[in-house]
Amino acid sequence: MTTSSDPGHASPAAGPAGRNLLSGPPPALLPSDAAATGPLSAGEDPTAVAAATPALSAPWAALAERALAAGRPVEAYAYARTGYHRGLDALRRAGWRGTGPIPWSHEPNRGFLRALAALGQAAAAIGETAEADRCRTFLADSDPAAPAALGLA
Repeated sequence: MTTSSDPGHASPAAGPAGRNLLSGPPPALLPSDAAATGPLSAGEDPTAVAAATPALSAPWAALAERALAAGRPVEAYAYARTGYHRGLDALRRAGWRGTGPIPWSHEPNRGFLRALAALGQAAAAIGETAEADRCRTFLADSDPAAPAALGLA
């Protein structure tokens, strides 16, 4: 008789390679975005970085954050929405299927998470309450540490 403690017998909840299917999807980990974050960290203008790396979320998030700080919420909304959708595209290419963690601790995920946070802030500023709530929930569901890391908790 085989028992669950036998090495050749996986538990009913275990999937391929013994992964527990009840634990949820694995964290989404985006590939490096150093082509954008490097120049941004070096002080390059986010507009030029976005033009050079339009598929990456980080420069769009930086543009959205700058517009929010300057009191231009409609502009911030447009930049943030672009960064958010570029991030969703990248997450899907990385195997994410619409659910599961997107950890803040993985630096390449931060551009997407920053764009999502900026989208929520811009939406709130222009009276899009449902969108702001959805973004706030998505951000916290992606990684409960993200709102605090972004100064939103």
